[in-house]
Amino acid sequence: MAKKQIPLRLNEELYNRIAAWAEDDFRSVNGQIEYLLTECVRQRKKNGKYVPEDLDEAPELDL
Repeated sequence: MAKKQIPLRLNEELYNRIAAWAEDDFRSVNGQIEYLLTECVRQRKKNGKYVPEDLDEAPELDL
């Protein structure tokens, strides 16, 4: 399966947290983001819930 390339902008703190998580899981940052997105899609398919209406609002990150 071909992969689609997309630009992605993350704030530095979020990127650093994902990078650390990726290192713990022995993945690249790109691989970690793909894994997380895949799990989110799988979970949505599993429980059938739609994404919340406030999805576009910036989350309060307790970093």
